[in-house]
Amino acid sequence: MRFIFKTDYDQDIRLAKHGGHVFWYSLLCLGLLVAPWAIPEYWLAQLTFVLIYAVVGLGLMLLAGFTGLFSLGHAAFLGVGAYTQAVMVNAGLPFPLAILSAALLSAAVGVVVGLPALRVKGIYLGMATLAFGFIVEEGLARWEGVTGGNSGLMVNYPAMFGWELDSTNEFYFLCLVVTVIATLAIVNLLRSPTGRAFVAIRDSEISAQSMGIHLARYKTLSFALSAALAGVGGALYAHKIQFLSPEQFSIIQSIDLLLMVVIGGLGSVHGAFLGAIFLIVMPQLIAMGKDFLPAAIGQSTGLQGTVYGLVLIAFVLFEPMGLYGRWLKVRAWFQLFPFYRRGMFKRQKSFQKSDRLK
Repeated sequence: MRFIFKTDYDQDIRLAKHGGHVFWYSLLCLGLLVAPWAIPEYWLAQLTFVLIYAVVGLGLMLLAGFTGLFSLGHAAFLGVGAYTQAVMVNAGLPFPLAILSAALLSAAVGVVVGLPALRVKGIYLGMATLAFGFIVEEGLARWEGVTGGNSGLMVNYPAMFGWELDSTNEFYFLCLVVTVIATLAIVNLLRSPTGRAFVAIRDSEISAQSMGIHLARYKTLSFALSAALAGVGGALYAHKIQFLSPEQFSIIQSIDLLLMVVIGGLGSVHGAFLGAIFLIVMPQLIAMGKDFLPAAIGQSTGLQGTVYGLVLIAFVLFEPMGLYGRWLKVRAWFQLFPFYRRGMFKRQKSFQKSDRLK
């Protein structure tokens, strides 16, 4: 007779905590698999962009949400990955080798940025990464022999094993596979000693260092892994857009990426996906809402930026834990119903960093 004892540690290392997770995630996977035949081609293209931005968001979430290092130049890593992929594929390299090259080169650039950034933090780290973003954008525009400069660069269809992925459905499934692999990699990384070291650095650098965590090593590693995921997302982005130009990777793109993880919910893997959905759906809602606004407002060029700013201010004031934090409260409301009492979920006076969102 065998006795099996389930401890809290066993529960912690399982990807699915209970049967409900298995059911809902299985249902989500099934929906994603049948999506090409269930939704119009336009919305399938938007869903593909959600998957691409989710990969980039996972990298930025690892850096900002779990290590506490903010980057205002993350579009530079996206651009490095996109142009590397374009040059490699156009030269005849198979897709797997090209995307691996994009990830490795982006990671190397992340290390180059991360090493000098070890001496600064907070707003000064943001300024350093912002300057790096400007440098990369200008470099992409000036290096005409490789990137095509401001004239742009066409990107061939991805091909591997003699099979060219030239249809919307095929490329969607490719993005889905890459996103699933990236998500599982991040989830397992965060449960490892390395991931816990990242969280310790985010919570308190002094406490982390006193526990023997090498700050420089783990900060550089976080930059490298975050840049590698941004490079993978950039590689997929290049194939989806099929035309690259330096202005696609400007400071505006970096701000959008940071806005994505903040609104999605810092410190949560789910927040990267919710933020990616927000980043893709919000422009569509703004475009549809223009018809119901006065012409002076609806035709204004700064409408989208204004709406984004108002949404960001609203989240900072009323829901600092982002969309995923709001979902946690809604879920808790249903779990406690009918025992819910008014004011049970008032906004916390201070944000406890150690309260990790799963």
